[in-house]
Amino acid sequence: MAVRMGLCSLDHLHAMSYLACLTEVLDIDLVGIWDEDKELREATAQRFGTQACASLQDLLDRDLDGVIVCSANARHREHVEAAASHTPHILCEKPIATSAADGQAMLDICRETGTKLQIAFPVRFAPAVAEAKRMLDANRLGRVYSAACTNQGFNPGRWFVDREQSGGGAVIDHTVHVVDLLRWFWDTEVVEVYAEIGYSFFRPNLVIDDAGLLSFRLANGVYGTLDTSWSRPEGHHSWGNVILELVGSEGVLSVDAFRPHLDVTAGTPRRSHWLPWGRTPDHGLIDDFADMIRTGREPSISGHDGLQALRVALATYESAQTGQPVALDHG
Repeated sequence: MAVRMGLCSLDHLHAMSYLACLTEVLDIDLVGIWDEDKELREATAQRFGTQACASLQDLLDRDLDGVIVCSANARHREHVEAAASHTPHILCEKPIATSAADGQAMLDICRETGTKLQIAFPVRFAPAVAEAKRMLDANRLGRVYSAACTNQGFNPGRWFVDREQSGGGAVIDHTVHVVDLLRWFWDTEVVEVYAEIGYSFFRPNLVIDDAGLLSFRLANGVYGTLDTSWSRPEGHHSWGNVILELVGSEGVLSVDAFRPHLDVTAGTPRRSHWLPWGRTPDHGLIDDFADMIRTGREPSISGHDGLQALRVALATYESAQTGQPVALDHG
C-alpha cells in the first residue's frame, strides 16, 4: 500500500526539492499541497500532479500517513501542533523553531499524541558525510582533536531576513546543520560556544546577521570552529557548501558534502551553476522519512536532535551579544 503524504507550505526553499523527491518514490502517493498563496499552491499542485488544498485543515483531513512542514521558521510550532492530531508522522524543516520554548512545545504535543517527529537535516545523507560517519565509528582517525567547519551560502531574501519569521539570519540558518552533524558523529553535545556575528557584512543595510564565526567545545573534548555566513554573491554557481576538516591522532579527514556535481555554464545570459549527480541529500532524507513510516521505527533525526541544535544557535547569539563564552547545560 502506498504511503500517503502531504506537504504543508511552500515557504522554504527545500519544498520544491522535497516534492520532486516524493514524486520519484514509487510507493509514495503525494495526496495534496497546501500554501496560503492560492496561485502558488495551484501552480505547484499542477506541476507535481497532485491536489491543491484550500486550507491546512483540508490537507490534514485527507487520511495522511505523513506530512512535511516547510513553512517559515516561526510557524513550525503552529503547523506541527495542527498536524500532530491528524497524522502519525511529521517531517519538519530546520531549525525546529525560533525559540527553545516553541521547540519543546512541539516535542510535548507529539509525545502526547503519539506522533513521530523528524527534523529535516538532509546533510546527514550526503554520501561523503555518511562515509565520514562510518570511518569515525570505526575509529579510523583515532582521538579527534578538532573540527574546522564552514557552511556558507547566499542570502535567500524573503522571510529569511525578517527576524520575526526566521528567528535570525545566517547564524541560525546554517549553524544547526553543522551542529547536528557533529552531535551525530560522536553522540555528544556542544558544551560551550563563543561567537562574533556580523550584520550587513555582505549586503548593505541588512538588519539581520549575515556572517558569524563560532568557536566551540564538545563534551568529548573536540574543539571546533564554524564559519557560517551568507557570503556567496547573487549568481554564484551554487547555494553554498558544507565542509568539515577533522584532525585526529591517526589521521586527517576532509569532508565536502556537496562535492558530487558537474560544473555547468549555460543559459542566456550565461551563468555557471552546479548540477549534482547521483542521489542528493534531499533524496536520502525523503527515503529515510518514508522508511520510518513503512517500518514503524523511531525517527533517525529526532525532535530532540532538532532542539539541541537550536539551543546551540541561540547560545551563539547570546555569546555575540554579551561578548562572553556561553556554557550550555544539557541536563
